[in-house]
Amino acid sequence: MAADPWEIDRLDLAGYLKRLGIPEREPSREALDELHQAHVRAFTFDNIDVLLEQHPGVGLGAVQEKFAGRGRGGYCFEHSTIVAAALERLGYDVRRHLGRVGDPAAGTQQGRSHMVVEVVLDGERLLCDPGFGMSLLRPIPLADGTESDQDGWPYRVASAGDGLWGLQRHREAGWELAHTTDEYEVKPIDVVMAHHYTSTFPGIHFRTGLMVGKHLPGRHVMVTHQTATIRRPGEPTEHRALRDGELTEWLRVLEVPLTADEEARLLERVAALG
Repeated sequence: MAADPWEIDRLDLAGYLKRLGIPEREPSREALDELHQAHVRAFTFDNIDVLLEQHPGVGLGAVQEKFAGRGRGGYCFEHSTIVAAALERLGYDVRRHLGRVGDPAAGTQQGRSHMVVEVVLDGERLLCDPGFGMSLLRPIPLADGTESDQDGWPYRVASAGDGLWGLQRHREAGWELAHTTDEYEVKPIDVVMAHHYTSTFPGIHFRTGLMVGKHLPGRHVMVTHQTATIRRPGEPTEHRALRDGELTEWLRVLEVPLTADEEARLLERVAALG
């Protein structure tokens, strides 16, 4: 039997589920929704390790130690790697996809720098997106025109043709394309290469600014090195400049488990960003 290139047997499934605070359950839509939501509420979306130039990589062993071991978060390649491994170990039919963030019509689309997970359950294709800046709370059916109310935040999937799927979020100005996912086969080396680009390329946004976001009860918070953005369902978005010293406060609110050395180096790095 050929070795599993994703090495999902290396996952400490019990440790991961304990970190999420949920039990191991047989595959079902309810159990899938529970795991997805528990994951995005447990871990931040952040690029802290990229800024600190200490990223351990996107192999399952490194991601497991970081997420399940330390309770740290990361960005899409890490989130989707551990979620895909856990779902496979639980018996789900899992497929990994890469995609492009932004809207090509607005000239903002990037390279294949985003990773999502597809689950096929009872004949239905479901998009899991645990590692976006403002992640889905629960999977959404991967079918043209599907809309999903995610605790007051409306999302929609639209076919973009030729095996491409767009995920849209409804904002104050209307529907906005978040990213477009393709259906090409993804292998571990593809994720390694995409991560290498997004974590090392000069000028890439993950190296030029801080991003720390998380779903909190009743709101989603995204903090950068300069601003705080708080979104609440059905209310105008609050977007403002950070006050002096406020970043430290948000690191506590968002429960980012940094060591004292990491926090000191992060604050020094952020100060240098201006």
